Amino acid sequence: MDLLNTLVDKGLRRETPTREEALAVLATSDDDVLDVVAAAGKVRRHWFGRRVKLNYLVNLKSGLCPEDCSYCSQRLGSKADILKYTWLKPDEASQAAAAGLAGGAKRVCLVASGRGPTDRDVDRVSETIRAIKEQNEGVEVCACLGLLSEGQAERLRDAGADAYNHNLNTSEGTYADITTTHTYADRVDTVQKAHAAGLSACSGLIAGMGESDEDLVDVVFALRQLDPDSVPVNFLIPFEGTPLAKEWHLTPQRCLRILAMVRFVCPDVEVRIAGGREVHLRSMQPLALHLANSIFLGDYLTSEGQAGKADLEMIADAGFEVEGTDQVTLPEHRAGGGCGTHKSAEGAGCGSHEGGGVCGSASAPQTAEPRTDLVAVRRRGAGTDLAPNA
Repeated sequence: MDLLNTLVDKGLRRETPTREEALAVLATSDDDVLDVVAAAGKVRRHWFGRRVKLNYLVNLKSGLCPEDCSYCSQRLGSKADILKYTWLKPDEASQAAAAGLAGGAKRVCLVASGRGPTDRDVDRVSETIRAIKEQNEGVEVCACLGLLSEGQAERLRDAGADAYNHNLNTSEGTYADITTTHTYADRVDTVQKAHAAGLSACSGLIAGMGESDEDLVDVVFALRQLDPDSVPVNFLIPFEGTPLAKEWHLTPQRCLRILAMVRFVCPDVEVRIAGGREVHLRSMQPLALHLANSIFLGDYLTSEGQAGKADLEMIADAGFEVEGTDQVTLPEHRAGGGCGTHKSAEGAGCGSHEGGGVCGSASAPQTAEPRTDLVAVRRRGAGTDLAPNA
């Protein structure tokens, strides 16, 4: 297929596809999905070999959020029957992180619900970061605390944080449809604050909220322009008790096409399969490792994931290897600096792309078979007396 050959060539040169090419990947048929995976897999292996980076989530504060993000089980007004607890103490959080690190995780992601941290919250998280770093040589720590105020990113960096996560989630044009208590611009500003403070920026998306192909391409091109080092791809978990509980639009093949499109647009960044992979990829999860070079180990913030042991077996059975703490995740040209450290084949800085506007016509979201049996609320790990899944 000429399209795929073109995209492979561009990916190996770090050249941005056109919007039409990105849309064409999403429009390929299920008959062609293995060809799409094979093509994007060449780009993935070129930049990341067969390594899979493992990440582990620690939910520092669950539920009780004043924001109204429609996709979130922790949102204001959520009726989802999730765990609710206030801040874990630093020693509790460090103990929770240790379970994931023992299971092979290289990065710990410290997450807290809420609009954004107070200065006291930053102090608390900073103490947790220092505790984790002191007890685990070589570990990476990423914080995800919401919208940042001036100076907070610098304080987290000084405490030892390596990265900061704040997802764009969906396109600018549809953002107000899923959240009204903050704006898309607020999210962009926080990613830029992390960048400016010298933190590795982590920002991604959620697929499956009823968005069109054009919306998906919009948000991925916006992410490329922001130039994060890692792009988590979440697949909506339709929790009962949230406004999007009835949104079931994803098939395993659709998820694979989305991951392939992200890989082609962001060829040399860490693409991470995040929440919802077990719900929507199901038995086709191993194929997704040919597209993404990073996953979360074990459970998520409020939902249970695949058993950590099963994750490790899946990686080995698919012919991949777990990335060690002594290995550098990013290619050399990215690991040494940010956007300005390299140029594309056409001379534009990374993240450059043509023009605004949306090409093509909006496609209506498909309806997939609901798999509510696969949505399991987390009842173990952080905030409970039960052992975590790692």
